[in-house]
Amino acid sequence: QVQLVESGGGLVQTGGSLRLSCVASGGSFSSYAMAWFRQAPGKDREFVASISWMGGTSYYGGDLKGRFGISRDNAENTVYLHMNSLTPEDTAVYYCAADPYLERLRENRGIESWGQGTQVTVSS
Repeated sequence: QVQLVESGGGLVQTGGSLRLSCVASGGSFSSYAMAWFRQAPGKDREFVASISWMGGTSYYGGDLKGRFGISRDNAENTVYLHMNSLTPEDTAVYYCAADPYLERLRENRGIESWGQGTQVTVSS
């Protein structure tokens, strides 16, 4: 099982940008598909984006494609989430996740590893 440590969350104004990072250890990072989820207070955990082992395939939830971008650097054992044009509706705890199967991440089913979460707050 891979361990995930997130960073990069914080407070940002509407229209601003953030880059979240998640560093993996304890496993073969290149063997894992990666994903980001978010959870706002009182809401279910929401799929944000996922990326395949080599980075050639990615998926985005809802209308996030175009504002958010997921990428990975296997040499650094790191997955990133670039967030642009942020609005208060993006306020949530953001979690990274890892699983050998890209589809399990997209389906939020049986995911092997989760990060601790990092808070993103967008002020209006």
